[in-house]
Amino acid sequence: MIPYGRQSVDDDDIAAVTAVLKGDWLTQGPAVDEFEARLCELTGARHAVAFSSGTAALHAACAAAGLGPGDRVATSALTFAASAACATYVGATPVVVDVDPATWNLDPARVPADVEALVAVHYAGLPLDLATLARRPRVVIEDAAHALGARTPDGPVGNCAHSDLCCFSFHPVKVVTTGEGGAVTTNDAELAAALRRFGRHGVVPRPDLGGWAYEIAEEGHNLRLSDIAAALGTSQLAKLERFVTRRNELADRYRVLLADLPVGLPPAAPVGGRHAYHLFPVQVPARRHVYDALRADEVMVQVHYVPLYRHPRFAADPAGYPATEAVYAGLLSLPLFPDLTGDEQDRVVDVLARALEGTAA
Repeated sequence: MIPYGRQSVDDDDIAAVTAVLKGDWLTQGPAVDEFEARLCELTGARHAVAFSSGTAALHAACAAAGLGPGDRVATSALTFAASAACATYVGATPVVVDVDPATWNLDPARVPADVEALVAVHYAGLPLDLATLARRPRVVIEDAAHALGARTPDGPVGNCAHSDLCCFSFHPVKVVTTGEGGAVTTNDAELAAALRRFGRHGVVPRPDLGGWAYEIAEEGHNLRLSDIAAALGTSQLAKLERFVTRRNELADRYRVLLADLPVGLPPAAPVGGRHAYHLFPVQVPARRHVYDALRADEVMVQVHYVPLYRHPRFAADPAGYPATEAVYAGLLSLPLFPDLTGDEQDRVVDVLARALEGTAA
């Protein structure tokens, strides 16, 4: 069986986790500090705050930025629900925006002028060019769940060159993993402090009143990352460059292997940028037939994603999203992860070719 994605965990990762399990801290300890510091080094951001999931990171980013009732928050139609749900968690209203057919990311030209914030999704690992926004909303949050290790002409994704906050996910199928986990990077010290408060029950230490003293003056949650998870994450970050390089090699090889098949290929990174290739989504005719045929042969393709407006929670007329509908019609994610072998990739393409026989383009 070939999954669409999976973690790449080795003996170094296991040793890092074992060391924490044998130590004094399982949570709220030095491993989280080390993980956050390493994220800053790799992204170029001044601050990084770890969270229990990518969704928690998005929630915290919206809260730290002061978004709430009455605020409208734009995001892409082609994304997972968390990119929009994070707005609803703080009482704001998500505004779903059609994609650009050239990038499959949100179309910057379609971002309404009256939105207070933007959650900019880097779909599949291709960074959205935030420099092209005609008007910058008060708050710009990058949803870089797919894009750790990607680059723009302004540097690594996560350096917040054109945003206030950047959110990452470390789910097992992402570029690196902590098991479950997430993080937010920012260059703003006040936002970083607000992120920490929000993810730690709103606690503010008051050592001036005694070593035990603290205050809680605002809403907060328990969204912490454990030291066990952070140790895995730090070990994984040491392999980030190798992982992203391998994902790009596999993506380039897919483009060659699929060249003669009736398959639409995903947008590539522009000159001066780098794709992270969390996913390799393609467009196929007769998707249901192709999906079922590949899965029957244990090639576990997936669809990323059912557009937001097609879910009852965010329902809207699909006719208002023609570019997203055109992309979604045949969307199918092929297996892509660092440990995918050449033989396995050849098998994916062979099974796909057989499934495509007789389908109408």
